[in-house]
Amino acid sequence: MDERIAHALENDLVIDITTTGRKRDWYANMLANPHITFHLKESVQATIPARVEPIIEPETKRPIVTQIAEAWNNTDRIEEWLVSGPLVRVHLEIDLATITNSNS
Repeated sequence: MDERIAHALENDLVIDITTTGRKRDWYANMLANPHITFHLKESVQATIPARVEPIIEPETKRPIVTQIAEAWNNTDRIEEWLVSGPLVRVHLEIDLATITNSNS
């Protein structure tokens, strides 16, 4: 597994997957059915089942959105993103130790 991805997953960090300028069907789909599947197809090949949980409470959402905005050097849009940006927490339903790098 890519070391950066493994580090993020092991340390419960934010992994940002965004859609800019397009309709957000993915969010409506996740609300309707919170069970998703990640298909890893590069150096790591795996199918990872997961469940998503919408984050809608401002006190929970603010620190995450702030962290993303600071990383993007775009803190002037935090309030806008808090109101309009969907955010979900992903709960992986697999033991990450079972995933190996296909280049190993």
